Amino acid sequence: MLDIVVALLAVSIVKSTPLVLGALSGVVCERSGVVNIAIEGMMLGAAFAGFAVGVYTGSPWLGVAAAMTTGALLALLHAILSVSFAVDQIISGTAINILAVGMTGFLNRQLFATGAPPGAATLPPAHIPVLGELPVLGPLLFQHQPLTMLAVALVAVVHIALFRTRWGLRTRAVGEHPLAADTVGIDVTRLRIGNVVLGGVLAGLGGAYFTLESVPHFEALMTNGRGFIALAAMIFGKWTPLGAWGAALLFGLTEALPVTLQIQGFAVPYQLVGMLPYVLTIVVVAGLVGRAAAPAAIGVPYVKGQRASG
Repeated sequence: MLDIVVALLAVSIVKSTPLVLGALSGVVCERSGVVNIAIEGMMLGAAFAGFAVGVYTGSPWLGVAAAMTTGALLALLHAILSVSFAVDQIISGTAINILAVGMTGFLNRQLFATGAPPGAATLPPAHIPVLGELPVLGPLLFQHQPLTMLAVALVAVVHIALFRTRWGLRTRAVGEHPLAADTVGIDVTRLRIGNVVLGGVLAGLGGAYFTLESVPHFEALMTNGRGFIALAAMIFGKWTPLGAWGAALLFGLTEALPVTLQIQGFAVPYQLVGMLPYVLTIVVVAGLVGRAAAPAAIGVPYVKGQRASG
């Protein structure tokens, strides 16, 4: 019985990888006051770029670098529109999501119309001596592929950075009261742009999971709404890295449970497997409407010298 539980939790951690990275992307952006519903598009664009570079170079690690770069570039576009030009952040994020769908679909047809050439590969499982051989903890945390273990490590890194460093203090201050932050010498615009780009890098890692760690191919719309589920996890986790991780694990469990049951010989309809995460997303979002406390200045453009915007 213990083996089944450990296997279920281990699969949950794997399935939650893109959700964790997407949620961390949202936390970094929205804690500084910038709404980021473009995570879905950033992940989709990064998934394609990582796959294409991995195929043509034969190196999945170069693919990861390309995915992170693509996520950062799309995030920079979101930052320029929403922070520098004060475009509505929802509209900016929506436009990037649409752009990513169109661009990846077009490029996929142009480059891989006859199927992916040889060279596509996924990242090899990471072998960690000693830790990987620990009972229970080894299979849970230290016997996965690199991006899965990196996602877990980044939860701790981002949490410490957000609540124990000067950068984190300034990020939270800008997200709560940008005018007050500005009066003590914090460059609100630069900090917000930097955070949005950092969020894009994290979303890019989440996108790399799909084509460089899960399966060695790309399909149109293969992120399948994971960016939006990551946003729900971020809200469920109250805009904290640890809370978002816990929520992402819950979503991952809804995907892992049917898989584990099928392995154990229980017949589970695949329609139910695909539906569970989205049903849970609706339940979570509906249950938190009006109760989740977002950063006070989220979604509000800040223009230096205009008190009303602070």
